[in-house]
Amino acid sequence: MTDKRKRELILIAVLCVFGLLLLLWQRLGSNKRGMRVIVSQYGTVVGDYPLSKDREDVFQTSDGGVNTLIIHNGEAWISEANCPDKVCVHTGRISRTGEIIACLPHRLVVQISER
Repeated sequence: MTDKRKRELILIAVLCVFGLLLLLWQRLGSNKRGMRVIVSQYGTVVGDYPLSKDREDVFQTSDGGVNTLIIHNGEAWISEANCPDKVCVHTGRISRTGEIIACLPHRLVVQISER
């Protein structure tokens, strides 16, 4: 193996290790204490909760729409909804700033924000 080839392999290995460390820092080292879960319905904020505190809330619309929001272990998700497509339920868990769950039939938006 040539010296140039060895240097290329070492550089690739160093970049991979750096990438893994960055990913671990992002996943494990981020501070969720200052993060908030902001819930809006029809464009009005109806809930503002810390992401670090576990809770369960039910949001209803005047026409019978229901969404259940769960905040647990630094993640937020819609566990149940009676909308026809259930995109909000299938979106899954969110935990990083800027992530959003939207239920368009119920005009409900859940987003992670830093404060």
